[in-house]
Amino acid sequence: MSRKQPPKERSWNHSRLIKADKAHCWHPFTPVADWEASEPLVIRSGKGVRLTDMEGKTYFDGTSSLWCAALGHRHPRLDQALIEQAETIAHTTFLGMSHPQAILLADKLASIAPPGLSRVFYSDSGATAVEIALKMAFQYHLQKAAPEPKRTRFMALTNAYHGDTLGDVSVGGVDRFHAMFRPLLFETVRAASPHCYRCPLRLERATCGIACLDEARRTIDENAETLAAVVIEPLMQGAAGMIAHPPGYLAGIAEHCRSRGVLLIADEVAVGIGRTGTMFACEHEEVSPDFLCLAKGLTGGYLPLAATLTTETVYDAFRGDSTDPKTFYHGHTFTGNPLGSAVALAVLEVFEEESILENVRTQAKQVTEVLHKSLSVSGCRIVGEIRQRGLMVGIELVADRATKKPFDASIRAGAKVCAFARESGLLIRPLGDVVTFLPPLISTSGEIDAMLKILVESIERFEKESPK
Repeated sequence: MSRKQPPKERSWNHSRLIKADKAHCWHPFTPVADWEASEPLVIRSGKGVRLTDMEGKTYFDGTSSLWCAALGHRHPRLDQALIEQAETIAHTTFLGMSHPQAILLADKLASIAPPGLSRVFYSDSGATAVEIALKMAFQYHLQKAAPEPKRTRFMALTNAYHGDTLGDVSVGGVDRFHAMFRPLLFETVRAASPHCYRCPLRLERATCGIACLDEARRTIDENAETLAAVVIEPLMQGAAGMIAHPPGYLAGIAEHCRSRGVLLIADEVAVGIGRTGTMFACEHEEVSPDFLCLAKGLTGGYLPLAATLTTETVYDAFRGDSTDPKTFYHGHTFTGNPLGSAVALAVLEVFEEESILENVRTQAKQVTEVLHKSLSVSGCRIVGEIRQRGLMVGIELVADRATKKPFDASIRAGAKVCAFARESGLLIRPLGDVVTFLPPLISTSGEIDAMLKILVESIERFEKESPK
């Protein structure tokens, strides 16, 4: 009996696709009842910074397809890298053997990463990149020259998000994502999120002297003998609502970790690969972590590939032969996949040859100027704060700007603004009532202007219609 062949594009029927989707697909982070009651957006194709749906309507990709299509869609260099590699080999295992593309990519990553990060362990997603760092940190303390078996715990920030595997959920701190799974999780030490707009210490940024950093240092001190590592999203906590850390916070955490023998895991899945204006967010404060976790933009959204970078010191603790239990027993079927590795190499080449970081910095200034002029100076009463690092923006909507009073959750302010933007041709996503804007890093000045015009008009439209 022959298998059914998937329909070719010319035979796609929009209504049949929607019916099949609702009958069989389970979408992540999407309330089922809301999805079933909606008119789903089905994307047919993409080019540059735009996406096209099944009915031919085009949209700006204002989220870089969940923050990973850093170089837009159908970049010719990435297309070519994928085609050329597919003509050679699509996949070969990385367990006990190797292949050129993964070797060359590891060599390249080690050459551009913060100093000291010389070893690369591949996986397939941001979640696995962080999970690997957690396991490596734990095992390292057991196997290093002077073992410290009591170092079995991790410290993370409140509102942290590091992925959805159980280790990541254990160090995560977003209740709506993580609270249900607490019976399955290991204990994590918590430090207050450096959320200056809604300070958990009830202080003012102008006079606090980064008090949250002092508190984090005290927490490290109180638990230093049992801490394996501190896990942090450098500069900005993404899923928490684009919480921007005050300058000096990351460097302060890194310095204190080193003084107490605690490893530092930098989760740059969202903030790395150029998003903040440097290749790695840690560069802004000259921090070299013990682990650097990368994914998303690493392959420009083409294929699932992640990397956990670490130091020679950590790697040395795992040296052993088949009779020695020092081996890191962790891996993935698609570890170091040749297709993903080839595209990732092309991504890094494009960054260098097309001056992508320079463009990010230029366009980031434009975003800052337009948003602050349009939404802050004008006194838009529902914009509480605009938080930005490079081309990573969060706009917090509030019921009252003067008091920072949030909207009632039933109003779904963020979702409504994003719905208005979609009507006008811009696809963005809310994090609660924080509207996010993360355009592709190749966006031109004209494209940024067009996207911001829709974004500002969508917020102003909601302001007019929202309760006074």
